[in-house]
Amino acid sequence: MSRDTTDSPKPVSAGITRRQALKGTAAAAGLAVGSGAITGFPTIWAQNIKNVTLRQFGTGVSNLNAVAEKVKQDLGFTLQMTALDSDAVSQRAVTQPRSYDIADIEYWICKKVFPAGVMQPMDVGKIKNFDKIVPLFITGKLTPESSIAQGTAPYTVGFVEGKDSTKFAASQTQWMTLIPTIYNADTLGIRPDLVGKPITQWKDLLDPAFKGKASILNIPSIGIMDAAMVAESMGEMKYGDKGNMTKAEIDKTVALLIEAKKAGQFRAFWKTFDESVNLMASGETVIQSMWSPAVTAVKSRGLQCVYQGLKEGYRGWGLGMGLMGHLEGVKLEAAYEYLNWYLSGWQGAFIARQGYYSSVPETALANLTPNEVGYWYEGKPATEDILDPYGAVMDKAGAVRDGGSFQDRMGHVACWNTVMDEERYMVQRWNEFVSA
Repeated sequence: MSRDTTDSPKPVSAGITRRQALKGTAAAAGLAVGSGAITGFPTIWAQNIKNVTLRQFGTGVSNLNAVAEKVKQDLGFTLQMTALDSDAVSQRAVTQPRSYDIADIEYWICKKVFPAGVMQPMDVGKIKNFDKIVPLFITGKLTPESSIAQGTAPYTVGFVEGKDSTKFAASQTQWMTLIPTIYNADTLGIRPDLVGKPITQWKDLLDPAFKGKASILNIPSIGIMDAAMVAESMGEMKYGDKGNMTKAEIDKTVALLIEAKKAGQFRAFWKTFDESVNLMASGETVIQSMWSPAVTAVKSRGLQCVYQGLKEGYRGWGLGMGLMGHLEGVKLEAAYEYLNWYLSGWQGAFIARQGYYSSVPETALANLTPNEVGYWYEGKPATEDILDPYGAVMDKAGAVRDGGSFQDRMGHVACWNTVMDEERYMVQRWNEFVSA
């Protein structure tokens, strides 16, 4: 999971251009909750609220113009956003910690960044909806009976031992590294009108029937996990922990990929949202690693595209927001107010319409129509057309969400995006595959 929806690093402006249409959609659907769940501003900074500017950076998944505009409208201060790809986010977080105030990062990136001492733990007592956060981020289990998936499960890096600690805690404490925000279960995207056969397993990515028509995500830390799902599905590998491979396991996985590449299996390796969408929309690829909003974007063009649930389960990822170490006073209080707003419902509904999940489902669901709740969360057929966040039709009445309900999807995560002990070696070998 990085979810880069940009072609290159660029700041996000305060204007929302075509996203202004969202305002009307939200109002019509009764979504104008905004800061209604937030009971006033702290007196320490109420008088200076319009003078506050918070600088946030992360991937294109959540660094969106519509969010900055809504924050300005509801909270009164300015949110400056910069969208980068995952690798750039990881590097900047450590090397330029004073260039931003809020790190909007994935949990596997947090595993690399928080021990560097550039962020400050957050007091869970200041997070109004903490007790409503989905337990995946607290205990690692969706339900008490659930098993914990391999990889960097978010809860393993979600808490530290104390207020000034950089050591991850084994279980819940008063101090969080990140406030969880957005997450999803990733799988393969397919063009059902072009594949010509049922797709049921991860190994189908390397099916010779799709020679020259397959693509894989070229972000090593994520792409290698897709490859591992494929390798296990083929019966070629049985990993001790896909999320923390040995050098020998990395070598075997990469060898499988190189063999497939030399056989002409792959049409392309992609890094950005737009690349993924264009490959599928054009029909250049018919099966590929994919992200949920990319599937949405293809479908919004009137084309068939399915986020295919697979026998072996999903690859999970999670985003969270953390506070930089230099934040204090008015800006620190403003940052907490922003985090509370983020979990209060409007944003959760916005990202639901892209196929993502909110870490506080209760508030998100309260900001969706019954039709949207049924489609996005309950696995029910849509009673009317399903619209994306910008008002475009992305699924017709009667359609059922790919993969079914929230429970069906997030309850079948086999592994999480991860940082391995042998990360440097893995990246080296991955690059050898790409250049082979």
